[in-house]
Amino acid sequence: MLILVASLSVPAAADAAGLPRIASINVCTDQLLMALADPGQIVGLSPYARDPARSWDAAKARQFPQLSGAAEDVLVLEPDTVVAGRFTRLATRQLLKDKAVRVVEFDAARSLDDVKKAIRLMGDVVGHPDRALAEISRLDAAIAHAHQVAARKPYRVLAVSRRGWVSGRDSLTSSLLANAGLANAAGDLGIKTGGFASLETIVNLKPDFILVSEDSGFAEDEGSAFLLHPALERFYPASKRIVIPERLTVCGGPMLAQALERLASELERVDR
Repeated sequence: MLILVASLSVPAAADAAGLPRIASINVCTDQLLMALADPGQIVGLSPYARDPARSWDAAKARQFPQLSGAAEDVLVLEPDTVVAGRFTRLATRQLLKDKAVRVVEFDAARSLDDVKKAIRLMGDVVGHPDRALAEISRLDAAIAHAHQVAARKPYRVLAVSRRGWVSGRDSLTSSLLANAGLANAAGDLGIKTGGFASLETIVNLKPDFILVSEDSGFAEDEGSAFLLHPALERFYPASKRIVIPERLTVCGGPMLAQALERLASELERVDR
Protein backbone atom coordinates (compact mmCIF):
# COMPACT_ATOMS: atom_id res chain seq x y z
CA MET A 1 0.00 0.00 0.00
CA LEU A 2 2.42 2.59 -1.21
CA ILE A 3 2.74 6.04 -2.70
CA LEU A 4 5.85 7.74 -3.99
CA VAL A 5 7.13 10.29 -1.57
CA ALA A 6 10.12 11.95 -2.66
CA SER A 7 11.35 13.82 -5.01
CA LEU A 8 14.31 12.72 -6.97
CA SER A 9 14.13 13.19 -10.69
CA VAL A 10 13.87 10.29 -13.13
CA PRO A 11 17.38 9.20 -14.15
CA ALA A 12 18.85 9.66 -17.57
CA ALA A 13 18.77 6.80 -20.05
CA ALA A 14 20.74 3.86 -18.74
CA ASP A 15 20.46 1.23 -21.44
CA ALA A 16 20.19 0.95 -25.18
CA ALA A 17 16.45 1.58 -25.08
CA GLY A 18 16.93 4.68 -22.95
CA LEU A 19 15.24 3.10 -19.93
CA PRO A 20 16.60 2.60 -16.38
CA ARG A 21 17.38 -0.77 -14.82
CA ILE A 22 15.51 -1.08 -11.53
CA ALA A 23 15.59 -3.29 -8.43
CA SER A 24 12.78 -3.48 -5.87
CA ILE A 25 13.28 -4.37 -2.20
CA ASN A 26 9.65 -4.08 -1.07
CA VAL A 27 6.71 -6.36 -1.90
CA CYS A 28 4.46 -3.44 -2.85
CA THR A 29 7.01 -1.74 -5.07
CA ASP A 30 7.58 -5.18 -6.63
CA GLN A 31 4.04 -5.18 -7.89
CA LEU A 32 4.00 -1.63 -9.18
CA LEU A 33 7.28 -2.30 -10.95
CA MET A 34 6.09 -5.53 -12.60
CA ALA A 35 2.90 -3.85 -13.77
CA LEU A 36 4.59 -0.87 -15.43
CA ALA A 37 8.18 -1.71 -16.42
CA ASP A 38 9.51 -3.75 -19.31
CA PRO A 39 10.70 -7.16 -18.08
CA GLY A 40 14.22 -6.28 -19.19
CA GLN A 41 14.26 -3.29 -16.86
CA ILE A 42 13.69 -5.40 -13.73
CA VAL A 43 16.96 -6.68 -12.28
CA GLY A 44 15.57 -8.10 -9.03
CA LEU A 45 12.58 -8.23 -6.66
CA SER A 46 12.07 -8.48 -2.92
CA PRO A 47 12.08 -11.75 -0.91
CA TYR A 48 8.27 -11.76 -0.79
CA ALA A 49 7.61 -11.16 -4.48
CA ARG A 50 6.85 -14.85 -5.05
CA ASP A 51 4.63 -15.26 -1.98
CA PRO A 52 1.10 -15.93 -3.32
CA ALA A 53 -0.50 -14.71 -0.08
CA ARG A 54 1.17 -11.28 -0.27
CA SER A 55 1.99 -10.76 -3.91
CA TRP A 56 -0.71 -10.07 -6.49
CA ASP A 57 1.43 -11.40 -9.35
CA ALA A 58 3.53 -14.05 -7.62
CA ALA A 59 3.62 -16.23 -10.74
CA LYS A 60 5.10 -13.46 -12.88
CA ALA A 61 7.64 -12.67 -10.15
CA ARG A 62 9.26 -16.09 -10.62
CA GLN A 63 10.87 -14.95 -13.87
CA PHE A 64 12.97 -12.33 -12.06
CA PRO A 65 15.89 -12.74 -9.63
CA GLN A 66 14.81 -12.93 -6.00
CA LEU A 67 16.80 -10.67 -3.69
CA SER A 68 17.46 -11.30 -0.01
CA GLY A 69 16.56 -7.75 0.94
CA ALA A 70 20.14 -6.92 1.87
CA ALA A 71 22.00 -4.07 0.18
CA GLU A 72 24.82 -6.35 -0.94
CA ASP A 73 22.54 -8.28 -3.33
CA VAL A 74 21.42 -5.07 -4.93
CA LEU A 75 24.89 -3.57 -5.30
CA VAL A 76 26.11 -6.60 -7.25
CA LEU A 77 23.37 -6.00 -9.83
CA GLU A 78 24.36 -2.33 -10.33
CA PRO A 79 20.83 -0.99 -10.94
CA ASP A 80 20.22 2.60 -11.96
CA THR A 81 17.42 2.92 -9.40
CA VAL A 82 16.18 1.02 -6.36
CA VAL A 83 12.54 1.33 -5.32
CA ALA A 84 11.75 0.68 -1.66
CA GLY A 85 9.14 1.22 1.01
CA ARG A 86 9.57 4.02 3.50
CA PHE A 87 9.48 1.29 6.16
CA THR A 88 11.99 -0.96 4.42
CA ARG A 89 14.96 -1.48 6.74
CA LEU A 90 16.60 1.93 7.21
CA ALA A 91 20.14 0.54 7.32
CA THR A 92 19.65 -1.09 3.92
CA ARG A 93 18.35 2.06 2.31
CA GLN A 94 21.08 4.17 3.84
CA LEU A 95 23.86 1.84 2.72
CA LEU A 96 22.58 1.96 -0.85
CA LYS A 97 22.50 5.76 -0.73
CA ASP A 98 26.01 5.82 0.71
CA LYS A 99 27.13 3.82 -2.32
CA ALA A 100 25.62 6.47 -4.59
CA VAL A 101 22.65 4.32 -5.63
CA ARG A 102 19.50 6.28 -6.35
CA VAL A 103 16.81 5.07 -3.92
CA VAL A 104 13.19 6.10 -4.44
CA GLU A 105 11.15 5.57 -1.28
CA PHE A 106 7.41 4.92 -1.13
CA ASP A 107 5.01 5.46 1.78
CA ALA A 108 1.85 3.55 2.67
CA ALA A 109 -1.19 4.60 0.64
CA ARG A 110 -4.36 5.32 2.57
CA SER A 111 -6.66 6.23 -0.31
CA LEU A 112 -7.33 5.41 -3.93
CA ASP A 113 -6.13 8.90 -4.81
CA ASP A 114 -2.79 7.98 -3.23
CA VAL A 115 -2.76 4.81 -5.31
CA LYS A 116 -3.34 6.74 -8.53
CA LYS A 117 -0.46 9.07 -7.66
CA ALA A 118 1.77 6.07 -7.00
CA ILE A 119 0.90 4.47 -10.34
CA ARG A 120 1.48 7.73 -12.21
CA LEU A 121 4.78 8.42 -10.50
CA MET A 122 6.06 4.85 -10.91
CA GLY A 123 5.19 5.19 -14.57
CA ASP A 124 7.51 8.20 -14.69
CA VAL A 125 10.27 6.34 -12.82
CA VAL A 126 10.27 3.41 -15.25
CA GLY A 127 9.78 5.62 -18.31
CA HIS A 128 6.28 4.40 -19.23
CA PRO A 129 3.78 7.14 -18.26
CA ASP A 130 1.36 5.88 -20.93
CA ARG A 131 1.06 2.54 -19.15
CA ALA A 132 0.41 4.32 -15.87
CA LEU A 133 -2.43 6.31 -17.40
CA ALA A 134 -3.94 3.12 -18.83
CA GLU A 135 -3.86 1.47 -15.40
CA ILE A 136 -5.45 4.53 -13.81
CA SER A 137 -8.22 4.44 -16.43
CA ARG A 138 -8.80 0.77 -15.65
CA LEU A 139 -8.99 1.59 -11.94
CA ASP A 140 -11.48 4.40 -12.59
CA ALA A 141 -13.66 2.04 -14.64
CA ALA A 142 -13.63 -0.52 -11.82
CA ILE A 143 -14.58 2.18 -9.29
CA ALA A 144 -17.51 3.25 -11.47
CA HIS A 145 -18.72 -0.32 -11.88
CA ALA A 146 -18.48 -1.09 -8.16
CA HIS A 147 -20.29 2.16 -7.34
CA GLN A 148 -23.08 1.28 -9.77
CA VAL A 149 -23.59 -2.11 -8.11
CA ALA A 150 -23.33 -0.75 -4.55
CA ALA A 151 -25.78 2.08 -5.25
CA ARG A 152 -28.70 -0.29 -4.78
CA LYS A 153 -28.48 -0.02 -0.97
CA PRO A 154 -26.36 2.07 1.46
CA TYR A 155 -24.62 -0.88 3.11
CA ARG A 156 -22.29 -0.63 6.11
CA VAL A 157 -19.31 -2.98 5.84
CA LEU A 158 -16.71 -3.93 8.44
CA ALA A 159 -13.35 -5.31 7.25
CA VAL A 160 -12.26 -7.93 9.79
CA SER A 161 -9.11 -10.06 9.82
CA ARG A 162 -7.02 -12.10 12.24
CA ARG A 163 -7.83 -11.81 15.95
CA GLY A 164 -10.49 -9.19 15.26
CA TRP A 165 -8.33 -6.58 13.57
CA VAL A 166 -10.52 -4.05 11.76
CA SER A 167 -9.50 -1.49 9.13
CA GLY A 168 -10.19 2.05 10.33
CA ARG A 169 -11.70 5.06 8.60
CA ASP A 170 -8.31 6.37 7.35
CA SER A 171 -7.22 3.21 5.57
CA LEU A 172 -6.94 1.99 2.01
CA THR A 173 -9.77 -0.48 2.64
CA SER A 174 -12.01 2.32 3.87
CA SER A 175 -11.22 4.37 0.76
CA LEU A 176 -12.00 1.38 -1.44
CA LEU A 177 -15.39 0.99 0.26
CA ALA A 178 -16.13 4.72 0.13
CA ASN A 179 -15.32 4.96 -3.57
CA ALA A 180 -17.76 2.13 -4.17
CA GLY A 181 -20.44 4.00 -2.21
CA LEU A 182 -20.26 1.84 0.91
CA ALA A 183 -19.66 2.94 4.51
CA ASN A 184 -16.90 1.55 6.70
CA ALA A 185 -18.64 0.56 9.94
CA ALA A 186 -15.31 0.96 11.79
CA GLY A 187 -15.89 4.70 11.63
CA ASP A 188 -18.57 4.24 14.31
CA LEU A 189 -15.90 2.83 16.62
CA GLY A 190 -13.63 5.85 16.29
CA ILE A 191 -10.83 3.70 14.91
CA LYS A 192 -8.57 5.83 12.70
CA THR A 193 -6.24 3.53 10.73
CA GLY A 194 -6.91 0.17 12.32
CA GLY A 195 -7.22 -1.67 15.61
CA PHE A 196 -8.61 -4.69 17.40
CA ALA A 197 -12.31 -5.06 18.17
CA SER A 198 -13.83 -7.69 20.43
CA LEU A 199 -16.30 -10.24 19.17
CA GLU A 200 -19.01 -8.55 21.23
CA THR A 201 -18.18 -5.15 19.75
CA ILE A 202 -18.36 -6.48 16.19
CA VAL A 203 -21.71 -8.17 16.77
CA ASN A 204 -23.18 -5.12 18.53
CA LEU A 205 -21.98 -2.84 15.74
CA LYS A 206 -24.33 -4.71 13.38
CA PRO A 207 -22.68 -4.03 10.01
CA ASP A 208 -24.64 -5.30 7.05
CA PHE A 209 -21.64 -7.36 5.94
CA ILE A 210 -18.16 -8.20 7.10
CA LEU A 211 -15.32 -8.15 4.60
CA VAL A 212 -12.80 -10.99 4.97
CA SER A 213 -9.81 -12.19 2.97
CA GLU A 214 -10.95 -15.81 2.86
CA ASP A 215 -13.86 -17.97 3.93
CA SER A 216 -12.52 -21.51 3.75
CA GLY A 217 -14.22 -22.71 6.93
CA PHE A 218 -10.84 -23.90 8.20
CA ALA A 219 -8.65 -22.17 10.79
CA GLU A 220 -4.91 -22.62 10.38
CA ASP A 221 -4.15 -21.06 13.76
CA GLU A 222 -5.68 -19.24 16.72
CA GLY A 223 -5.61 -15.89 14.94
CA SER A 224 -7.68 -17.05 11.98
CA ALA A 225 -9.99 -19.04 14.30
CA PHE A 226 -11.54 -15.73 15.38
CA LEU A 227 -13.55 -15.56 12.16
CA LEU A 228 -14.95 -19.05 12.79
CA HIS A 229 -16.28 -18.30 16.25
CA PRO A 230 -19.85 -19.70 16.49
CA ALA A 231 -21.30 -16.28 17.39
CA LEU A 232 -19.69 -14.60 14.39
CA GLU A 233 -20.74 -17.42 12.09
CA ARG A 234 -24.29 -17.19 13.40
CA PHE A 235 -24.66 -13.48 12.64
CA TYR A 236 -22.33 -13.47 9.62
CA PRO A 237 -22.68 -16.68 7.61
CA ALA A 238 -21.43 -16.87 4.00
CA SER A 239 -24.38 -14.79 2.82
CA LYS A 240 -23.19 -11.91 5.03
CA ARG A 241 -19.50 -12.14 4.17
CA ILE A 242 -17.78 -10.32 1.32
CA VAL A 243 -14.59 -12.19 0.40
CA ILE A 244 -11.68 -10.35 -1.24
CA PRO A 245 -8.28 -12.11 -1.16
CA GLU A 246 -5.63 -10.22 0.81
CA ARG A 247 -3.22 -10.18 -2.14
CA LEU A 248 -5.65 -7.79 -3.89
CA THR A 249 -5.74 -5.24 -1.06
CA VAL A 250 -2.45 -5.51 0.87
CA CYS A 251 -0.76 -3.04 -1.48
CA GLY A 252 -1.86 0.02 -3.41
CA GLY A 253 -1.52 -0.55 -7.13
CA PRO A 254 -3.18 -1.85 -10.31
CA MET A 255 -4.48 -4.91 -8.43
CA LEU A 256 -7.10 -2.71 -6.76
CA ALA A 257 -9.06 -2.67 -10.02
CA GLN A 258 -9.40 -6.41 -9.61
CA ALA A 259 -10.29 -5.95 -5.93
CA LEU A 260 -13.11 -3.58 -6.89
CA GLU A 261 -14.41 -5.97 -9.52
CA ARG A 262 -14.38 -8.70 -6.89
CA LEU A 263 -16.25 -6.39 -4.52
CA ALA A 264 -18.91 -5.78 -7.17
CA SER A 265 -19.35 -9.49 -7.86
CA GLU A 266 -19.54 -10.26 -4.13
CA LEU A 267 -22.23 -7.61 -3.65
CA GLU A 268 -24.21 -9.12 -6.49
CA ARG A 269 -23.86 -12.55 -4.84
CA VAL A 270 -25.01 -11.49 -1.39
CA ASP A 271 -27.86 -9.38 -2.81
CA ARG A 272 -29.52 -12.38 -4.40
